Amino acid sequence: MSGNSYYYGDNVNMHGTHNSTGMVKNQTGGGAEQLPPAVVAAIGELHRMIEELRTRLDGPDAQLITESLPALDAGADVPAQERRRALMTVAGVAGTLGAVGQPVAEAVQAVIGMLAG
Repeated sequence: MSGNSYYYGDNVNMHGTHNSTGMVKNQTGGGAEQLPPAVVAAIGELHRMIEELRTRLDGPDAQLITESLPALDAGADVPAQERRRALMTVAGVAGTLGAVGQPVAEAVQAVIGMLAG
């Protein structure tokens, strides 16, 4: 891997794992917007689906997804516009994959609907 990497907030790298379900965070958000439990659950499921999808990606598409993940942390203090931008990026990449990406694109739309409502 070449170039510089900059991480803000949590960074999790998982290699060779199976049945990973997420990350336990034993800290408060320090002013982060409290999302309803249903939205947190939907984002958690979206993360699981994204991880499965990432195994089919490489190059720029994989990088776009990786760069979007920090904004999709339900516990992070992320501006709503940044979270929406990350969701739209994931939906766009998933949409280019046809039937393989369709479940992820639909999950993104569900999360956007929950955040809007």
